[in-house]
Amino acid sequence: MVLFLRRHLLNMKNRPLNKELQLRFLKQLSRLLKNGYTLIEALNIIQWDKQLVTTSELVISLLKDGQTIDQALEKANFSQSVISFLYFARMNGNLQASIEKCVYMYEQRLVYSKKFQTTVRYPLILLLTFLILMYFIKQHVLPSFVDLFHSGPSSNVIFSMAFIDILSKGTVILITLLTLSILLWSLLHHKLNIRMRISIYNSIPFFRTYKRMQTSFLFATHFSSLLKTGMPMKEILNMISKQKKLPIISYYSGLMTKELSKGRHVTELLTQLPLLDMQLSIIFQKNTDASTLERDLLIYTELLTEELHRKVTKMITQIQPIFFLVLASFIIFIYVSLMWPMFQLIKTI
Repeated sequence: MVLFLRRHLLNMKNRPLNKELQLRFLKQLSRLLKNGYTLIEALNIIQWDKQLVTTSELVISLLKDGQTIDQALEKANFSQSVISFLYFARMNGNLQASIEKCVYMYEQRLVYSKKFQTTVRYPLILLLTFLILMYFIKQHVLPSFVDLFHSGPSSNVIFSMAFIDILSKGTVILITLLTLSILLWSLLHHKLNIRMRISIYNSIPFFRTYKRMQTSFLFATHFSSLLKTGMPMKEILNMISKQKKLPIISYYSGLMTKELSKGRHVTELLTQLPLLDMQLSIIFQKNTDASTLERDLLIYTELLTEELHRKVTKMITQIQPIFFLVLASFIIFIYVSLMWPMFQLIKTI
């Protein structure tokens, strides 16, 4: 029986865990820890949820084998963002608070993801319909237009045909390039060195702003949580640089550690890092006391969370109007391109 259970748990390691189940697991764990249960007691109670029985059993088994909570959740196929939060929880010793922050962050991410999927679903259906319409016009309508002109198509007809042909081919090429770019990035981005990835992130206009806010939030959150332990700044930066779950702040922390080793303050370097907010440099520059720095970083993360929520929500709500405006413009241009030769033909009758 024990051998069967062990084999069943090992098979679970290779199965991806549903995002909603991950969130439910973390919420229940946070609530139970807040009510005074130990970690093992909380995991045993989570087994009352039939959908989380196997996950909870796997985590308990790994913890009893000497794994840390972040290592156990990683082998249980939890999200990398969850694992990174719990890695720092191991360092600062406040597991319950770290899980609580992790739950909020992960829930917000799922909300944004669902909103985005809901928002783009209808435009994608319209885009597919538009492409089918373009194909029909190109294959059947335009040849009929040419047949209307016995003496040969006029310049207006030639222009209409060229315009619709360019528009249809351009749309297909653009969608193909975008799809290939996404596929190539998902396959190859882990093989690129961190400096190359940062350069690519920083070159994408709208994504650059989001990535800067996200990186600044993660750096400020984890740095302030480690300040509570009483560690000196250099040791905190060294610890952040050693973790691999958040490669950007790991790389930046490594650069800051080198600056401190040279006897310099990190504020000058912070202004030169493209994916960190300038406000972080101001906070570090004005604070020499650890407790004040911790307080300011916590306030900064709260304000940044509100701003990030506002900007992401605004961006998602603008997707449909912008798409509809572009699509409506294309439809109007196609309509004019088709009707203009007809008006010219009517005038000659």
